[in-house]
Amino acid sequence: MSSSRPVVLVTGAARRVGAVIARQLHPHCDLALHYRSSAEAMQTLAAELEAARAGSVLTVRADLGDIAALPGLVEAVVARFGRLDHLVHNASSFHPTRIGEVDEAAFDGLFASNAKGPFFLSQAAAPHLRAARGSMVSLLDIYAERPLPDHAVYSMAKAAHRMMVLALAQALGPEVRVNGVAPGTVLWSEKPFKAESPEAIDTRTALGRVGTPEAVATAVRQLLLEADYTTGAVLPVDGGRLLST
Repeated sequence: MSSSRPVVLVTGAARRVGAVIARQLHPHCDLALHYRSSAEAMQTLAAELEAARAGSVLTVRADLGDIAALPGLVEAVVARFGRLDHLVHNASSFHPTRIGEVDEAAFDGLFASNAKGPFFLSQAAAPHLRAARGSMVSLLDIYAERPLPDHAVYSMAKAAHRMMVLALAQALGPEVRVNGVAPGTVLWSEKPFKAESPEAIDTRTALGRVGTPEAVATAVRQLLLEADYTTGAVLPVDGGRLLST
């Protein structure tokens, strides 16, 4: 089957921001939606999008830490749609790693989902993205630039992913644009996800409020599909949080 629309692979697409990204991209693209363990949520989302346009969605399950499996993930997308134009790195693990309590498994797990897996998936997808003169967007974090207390390894892994964006923009140009979006605190189901304290949001964020998944998804969509002279950029979607110390 060859798609007449651009094809986007979105990792971690079953829930939260990933699902909102999928919904925003779907009117413009056919989608390959990756998940690891959220099978029920993935089936619900895929059914919703397929009802809007039949044949437009492929779901693919993979552990991004299984590096040997990542070329096969890309091959499954190309086998279904005949092309791969764009890649969104959204999947991420997030948990505290307090100094003195970090073990190797926690370190490796955070780097696998936030840096190592995205790099090797990008490498597998690169020939197809080059052929399509496509693009890539990574979901980063404002804490790629400053450490989040008690989350040293997560912050380190996101910093590595941020450098990956810059390095791949250089290496894959001029055919492929590579950019990042760095959210601050985002509201999900009426609770802030990865939240700082309410006091910090009020006093250290210029807009004085948390963000929404829709704001993050809009930034992803624009960088992926519209910003045709932008590469190597990391766009903060943080309400001005990085303006304060």
